[in-house]
Amino acid sequence: MAKNEQPVGSTKDVVVAMFFISLLFFILGFATWLNGSLIPFLKIVCDLNNFQALWVTFAFYIAYTVMALPSAAVLSRIGYKNGMTMGLGIMAVGALLFIPAAKSSYYGLFLFALFTLATGMTLMQTAINPYIVCIGSRESAAMRISILGLFNKGAGIVVPLVFSALILSGVSNYSDKAVAALDAAGRELLRNELAARLIFPYAIMALALFVVMLVVHFSSLPELALKQEENEEALPRFGVLQFPQLVLGALALFAYVGVEVIAGDTIGLYGRHLNVANFAVLTSYTMGFMVLGYVLGATTIPKFLNQKNALLLSAVSGIVFTFGVALSSSTDTGICQIILAWAGVPLVPNTVIFLAMLGFANALVWPSIWPLALEGLGKYTASGSALLIMGIAGGALLPMLYGRISDAANSQLAYWVMLPCYGLILLYAIKGHTMRQWRWG
Repeated sequence: MAKNEQPVGSTKDVVVAMFFISLLFFILGFATWLNGSLIPFLKIVCDLNNFQALWVTFAFYIAYTVMALPSAAVLSRIGYKNGMTMGLGIMAVGALLFIPAAKSSYYGLFLFALFTLATGMTLMQTAINPYIVCIGSRESAAMRISILGLFNKGAGIVVPLVFSALILSGVSNYSDKAVAALDAAGRELLRNELAARLIFPYAIMALALFVVMLVVHFSSLPELALKQEENEEALPRFGVLQFPQLVLGALALFAYVGVEVIAGDTIGLYGRHLNVANFAVLTSYTMGFMVLGYVLGATTIPKFLNQKNALLLSAVSGIVFTFGVALSSSTDTGICQIILAWAGVPLVPNTVIFLAMLGFANALVWPSIWPLALEGLGKYTASGSALLIMGIAGGALLPMLYGRISDAANSQLAYWVMLPCYGLILLYAIKGHTMRQWRWG
C-alpha cells in the first residue's frame, strides 16, 4: 500500500472523505444521467431508430458487468484512493473520445467513448462503495450512502438542464417528420451541425475530470487499510450460488436497474415521439421524483419503515405507475397539473408524468435489496457483492428490449415490459429475501 495509508475513522477522516466522495458521486451521476438527453440527440445525429439509439444504454451499462471483476483486481493492487484517481483519468479519456466521434458522426465511436467512460466509472464505483462504508462506523453507513445518493440523483436533475442549454437549443423543432422533410444534403448539414455542438462541452468535461483527478491524487484523502481475508482464495468459485436470497437478489437488481434506466433514459426519447416541447430535460423530472424517494428513505428507514416494507412499497408503486404509463392519455396534462403546477415547470402528458414518477418507485429498491441479499453470507460477502454488481447488466439489456418492441409495435405499449420486472421485485420482497435453501417452504 502507499505510504500515506492510515487507519480511517476519525472525525477529520470522515469529513474529508465525505467531501471528496460527494464530489465523485455528483460526477458519477452527471455522467450517468447524461444518457437520457444524449439518446434522442444521437438519434437525430446518427439517423437511428429507437432500438439503435438505445445501444447507448447497452454500451454504457454493459461496462459495469464486463469490468467489475477487473476493477476489483486493480484495486487490490493499487488501493482505493489510487483507484478513484485512475477511474477519473479513464473517464476523462472517454470524454475526449467524444470529440473524434462528433467530428465523424460515427455511431460506433460514440458507443466506444461511452464504454470507455463507463469503464472509468466502474472502477470508481468499485472503490467508492466499500470506501464510504468503511470510512466510519458501520451503523451510520446507511445514512452516509443516503446523503451521497442525493448528490448522485441531484446531478440527474441538473445535467439535462445543462445539456439542453449548451447543446439542444432549437433541437425541439427537429421532429422525425421535420427531419424527413429535408433533402439528403439538408439532413447531412443538420446532423453535422448538431454533432459539432458536442465538441466543446465534452472537451470541458475531460479537462474538469483531469483537474479533479489531480485534486484527489494530491489530497489528504486517506487510503483504507483493509485486512485481507486469510481464507478468501480457498473459497469455492461458485459457492455464493448456494444462497437463494443472494441469487434472487441479483435477479431483482437486474430487473430494477433495467426499469430505472428505462424510466430515466427513454423518457426523452418518448417525449420527442409525443412532440413534447421540453423532451430534452424530461430526465430531470424522473430524477426529481427519485430524489423525493431518497428523502423518504433517509427520514423513515428504519424508524418508521423497515427494508422489506420499503421494497414492497417500491414494487407496488412501480406496478401502479407502469399501468399509468401504458394506459393513460398521451395528450391530456391533468395529472401533471395536479402534481407539479405549483412548481411552475412545463406540463407534460399523463403518460409521461407516470413514467417520471417511476423515479420515486425506484429510489428505495437498491438500498433495500443489498442488505437483504447479503444477510448471512459471512465469508462469502465479497463474492456476493460482486454477483450483485453483475445485476447492473439489466440496464444494458432491458432498455434495448423496450426499444425493439417500441419500433415493432407502439412506444407507449412497449412500457408493459416493465410490469414483470416489478413483479419480480415484489416476489423478492414477499418471499425471495427470506429463502435460505433452494426450495419453497
